[in-house]
Amino acid sequence: MKLYYITLNNADEARQIGRALLEQKLAVCVNWFPITCAYIWKGEITEEPEMVLIVKTQAGYREQIEGVIRQYINYTNFIAEISPTEINQHFLEWLNAEVPLNSLKKM
Repeated sequence: MKLYYITLNNADEARQIGRALLEQKLAVCVNWFPITCAYIWKGEITEEPEMVLIVKTQAGYREQIEGVIRQYINYTNFIAEISPTEINQHFLEWLNAEVPLNSLKKM
């Protein structure tokens, strides 16, 4: 199993990307929520609202997930792949039933 932590500009982007990932069977579940982002840009500290999209999926889908994201945005965002070490069995069963284990699946 993999989790993807993805930053986006707004809820509409998160909703569109999340639904596309679900429709294409690249994820079993997605969550999005607002956060505040503070960062250094051109020597200045900037704060602004941001949206986080968390994607729950199988291993081997990074390229396809990034491809879907690029269909909806064209700015530099953050995409992190996280490998959980412990997952409850019922969730894994659901994931395995809905998203193929085939790491070579094409969009």
